[in-house]
Amino acid sequence: MVDNDSGDNSKEGIGESRPCCGCLAEPTVVDISTELTFFDHLGSFKARWGIGRMSYIVRPGLYRVGTPDDNSPVLVSANYKMSFDRLRSQLNGRNAWILVLDTRGINVWCAAGKGTFGTEEIIQRVQAVQLDEVVNHKTLIVPQLGAPGVGAHKVREGCGFRVVFGPVRAEDLPAFLDNHQQATAAMRRVQFTMWDRLVLVPMEWVVWGKYAIFMAIALFLLGGLNREGYSSSLTLSTGLASAILLLGAYGVTGLLGPILLPWLPGKAFSVKGLWVGLVMAMGGLLYWQSGGRVENNLTQAAWVLIIPAMSSFMLMNFTGASTYTSLSGVKREMKFAVPLQIIAAAGGIGLWLAGRFL
Repeated sequence: MVDNDSGDNSKEGIGESRPCCGCLAEPTVVDISTELTFFDHLGSFKARWGIGRMSYIVRPGLYRVGTPDDNSPVLVSANYKMSFDRLRSQLNGRNAWILVLDTRGINVWCAAGKGTFGTEEIIQRVQAVQLDEVVNHKTLIVPQLGAPGVGAHKVREGCGFRVVFGPVRAEDLPAFLDNHQQATAAMRRVQFTMWDRLVLVPMEWVVWGKYAIFMAIALFLLGGLNREGYSSSLTLSTGLASAILLLGAYGVTGLLGPILLPWLPGKAFSVKGLWVGLVMAMGGLLYWQSGGRVENNLTQAAWVLIIPAMSSFMLMNFTGASTYTSLSGVKREMKFAVPLQIIAAAGGIGLWLAGRFL
């Protein structure tokens, strides 16, 4: 179940902004609502922009939706609040238990890859909340995207509970439950739609934004260099134009890269990002050569190296948000792509600086 999320902020354990650890879990069951409040939506919006992202958590433990009994299903989730909220919001009108694992504030899919959403944590959490005294059955419904970190047979050996993998997306959970916990082929298929990619854009902008701003400031200040020394007028013309160009290319890459991802040539994300950068750089060259702005050849060549290097690096980092890649594949890609990106960026900066003296 992709990015399931959390409950009523007035309830104990919901939306806490403090580090989570196993010691926070208690046998006490917390009642939660399936309706998301304004503050739930606001918290998710802020997390999308990287504001308080690493403290956007709920307390690990057992939560109660509706009035579940000892035969009600037990759904397993991460303690990343957006994941928890997404899950509970799909249980309107239902009675269920939610077992929240301590994933250090990481969503199900990423936590499974890091090992925090895993076999040992499930066993420990089942024992900590004394789940065998709460329900009569021995079934845990685990998100399918948590499967890489969960050994079903080991869970059963460790705590006696059987693991059933639920659908990929939380939206399919009601149909899954109504179908006697049987998933259809469509429920098993991982989608990565344009909207799925678009909601990730703000975070992609924020992650490297401070470095782009730092680089833009450096270009702004260095833009005043020339053969006579330093010119404040050049700083306000060449320096400002260079800073705007860099930040513009950064913003466009962060937006167009995810949108066009499936259609960009190449399999490696670094190659896909390279195409975005080349198109932007060629567009700049056409603008300059058409007389819109006069730039010397060194400066033009600099941007042909800088922009593609930056766009290639940015979209390569999008691998962490995509369902298209694997850890081994990302490592192989970075091994050849990062050195080339560094060489191109360094060469471009060198040419840009040399262009200040022509």
